[in-house]
Amino acid sequence: MDIAFLVPAPFDAISGGYEYDRRLVAGLRAQGHAVQVMELPGAHPHPDAEAVDGACAALDAVPKGARIVIDGLGLPAFEPLLEELEQRGAIGLIHHPTALEHGNPARVRDALRATEAAIFPRLARLVATSPLTARRLPPEFGVEEARIGVVEPGTDRAPRSAGSGGPGCAILSLGTLVPRKGHDVLLRALGGLSDLDWTLTIAGAPRDKVHADGLLALVEELGLTNRVTFAGEIPETQLEALWVGTDLFALATHWEGYGMAAAEALARGVPVAITAGGAIAEVVPVQAGVISPPGDHVSLGRAMRRAIFDTDLRADMAEAAWKAGQALPRWDDRATAFLAEIEKAAG
Repeated sequence: MDIAFLVPAPFDAISGGYEYDRRLVAGLRAQGHAVQVMELPGAHPHPDAEAVDGACAALDAVPKGARIVIDGLGLPAFEPLLEELEQRGAIGLIHHPTALEHGNPARVRDALRATEAAIFPRLARLVATSPLTARRLPPEFGVEEARIGVVEPGTDRAPRSAGSGGPGCAILSLGTLVPRKGHDVLLRALGGLSDLDWTLTIAGAPRDKVHADGLLALVEELGLTNRVTFAGEIPETQLEALWVGTDLFALATHWEGYGMAAAEALARGVPVAITAGGAIAEVVPVQAGVISPPGDHVSLGRAMRRAIFDTDLRADMAEAAWKAGQALPRWDDRATAFLAEIEKAAG
């Protein structure tokens, strides 16, 4: 099968969504399918003129008969091309609708919602990365349920994390430095736990410089400079080393289309402390960690307190996390599942 995969540049960006895309492409190619990755230029998901021109050029360059898959981050740029998308049976890969991105002004969210409500129903099929996202598409974006499929991310088999060995609790948070990830909420939660022995490493690219600078200032304001490390965007080998010595994974997200970082923690037997923003709360069983309401740093701090100082409780959570992680989908079969969705669109 010839497949054109259209995604905003750069394709090698480090994030859960791009990792999903890369693993999907690799899996499809491993099965013998010809997958052409076409990187879309310009600004996304708020398309500028370069993005719209790039979308038009990319669609023109796709050979007739090839199956077209467009990452949802780039879909708004295709709004002027709806008739052609419909005629060619294009498929949208929806990690989460861009209208749900936390931190955007209301006018931006409303504009994105109107754009996605115009585009989504015209596509041959939408493939969501979580059941929660799939459930939201019909009532909020007018998509027929029959046109929606779900292919959750996979995990790799990984060795069980040994942890730091104490005496303190080594906490790891993964996520780009943008408002939606809620790193400010996590920092405020930990700011109330200065009587406990813990350190925090935040690994993620500073995509939003203003927000990233604000996080640095918040660390100083809370007096946590000696406890918090911003590791930036780090390679996979270095990340593996971080996982080995992690005692607790934490993410105070406002919204996740799935929660790949939390799934990675479970796959390694690392207990988690999260906020129930989006589908991540459906990924993590309650026995494997602590779950608080989104945006509530007081509740999160209270929940994390016991997880940090009670090593026996944390050991029980780690055991539950390991068991849950072994039952998660594996990347091995994700390409097959996605291929089935492509075939449904063609049928």
